[in-house]
Amino acid sequence: MYRIIGVDGKEYGPVSFDELRRWIAEGRANGQTPIREEGGGEWRPLREFPAFGPELESGPRRHAPVFSSSAGLATERTGGASGLATAGLVCGIFGLCCCPCGPLFPLAGLILSVMALTRSNGDPAAPGRGLAVAGIVISLLSLLGSIGLWSAQLLHLGRPFRFFQF
Repeated sequence: MYRIIGVDGKEYGPVSFDELRRWIAEGRANGQTPIREEGGGEWRPLREFPAFGPELESGPRRHAPVFSSSAGLATERTGGASGLATAGLVCGIFGLCCCPCGPLFPLAGLILSVMALTRSNGDPAAPGRGLAVAGIVISLLSLLGSIGLWSAQLLHLGRPFRFFQF
């Protein structure tokens, strides 16, 4: 029997050898998941237990589980970084569409996208990483556009600024 620490930092178990093998096969535990044998011992990554070597090599390469504190069951992590990345991209696009409204949306998009990129920890396969990069690029373009429009309006003090002169 084993004890396991979830991504939420809480201890769960005891978990049998077969159940832990099944969790590895389902992608609910991986080589970085901290475990220890029931009855003591130090916490070590799952990859340091030779008995789980074949399962770790053939198991899916997915994220470690997030454990529900109410039921003690493992559920797949949805990726908080991808939510931030999506929000950053949406703010950047909205700022592009509403450049005259100022830099509020582009700044929010830039901040959210940078936070999402930081949370991905340099992993190119992390969920939302591409969205975060796209959010940064679009937010920067939007920010430059809104600054350009605002400065053009300031240069035309007293006269209305128009994109098209008819």
